[in-house]
Amino acid sequence: MVLYKLEDFEPNYRETFEGHDIKGLGVYTQGTDEKIGTVSDVLVDEEGHFRYLVVDLGFWIFGKKVLLPLGRARIDYNVDRVYTIGLTREQAEDLPEFNERQTLDYDYEERVRGVYRQPTDYTPPVEASAPLDTTPTYARDTYNYEREPSLYGLNEQDHQTLRLYEERLIASKRRQKTGEVTIGKHVETDTARVAVPIERERVVIERVTPTDAGTSVSGREADFREGEVARIEIHEETPDVRKEAFLREEVRVRKVVDQDTVETQETVRREELDVNSGNLPIQEH
Repeated sequence: MVLYKLEDFEPNYRETFEGHDIKGLGVYTQGTDEKIGTVSDVLVDEEGHFRYLVVDLGFWIFGKKVLLPLGRARIDYNVDRVYTIGLTREQAEDLPEFNERQTLDYDYEERVRGVYRQPTDYTPPVEASAPLDTTPTYARDTYNYEREPSLYGLNEQDHQTLRLYEERLIASKRRQKTGEVTIGKHVETDTARVAVPIERERVVIERVTPTDAGTSVSGREADFREGEVARIEIHEETPDVRKEAFLREEVRVRKVVDQDTVETQETVRREELDVNSGNLPIQEH
């Protein structure tokens, strides 16, 4: 059977005890209120059941830690104490020292149980008592903690607690994708028209009669030359159209968060206390 430290088995164990921490509680002998040590740790089995309190016997035996079976302890949170049931100084001296570096095997636990099985003035509580076997036999492969309720049975005859539970709605939020917006761009073509004024040159030939027409000229002025040609260059404009790209507009994409409140409801349960006292007077605090 493997045993674990309480904090290794359940890191949030304090929530189970409503914020109380069993570690650090003082350990006293029942009846004499003599302090014998302090709870330094708790050992649980594979199912999380409390099996031993690790007690530092600094007030009785300096520097020695021993195991106290849960059935031999009563925890009183009202005074933050643990009371041992039937543990004597002689038994404490006979108990094997607890060493965290050593393996807690069946043989070690049998040495511990053997000390507590010794006859003492301890009387098992009614609810944890079992018929005594004058010759009990235990085997390594078949041993079960439930076979010895006097050592491992819960001992709550003095203080019984009934816990009332209720359910509460715990609201949380889950982020999920509801859609997707894709923004891109494409190119559209269109036919653009532009008017360009142009100029064309043309030749205009005018024949006019000079004012001195019919006047006789000398042979020297009358220069008759064959093949005389007058040349005039003719020009015209043609449109020259080119394209340039200009920034037209800018599109900015961003997300905004809209706040909203969504109400939901669910059925919750709550335990209430039923007291059936007959004719006995009951006082509630």
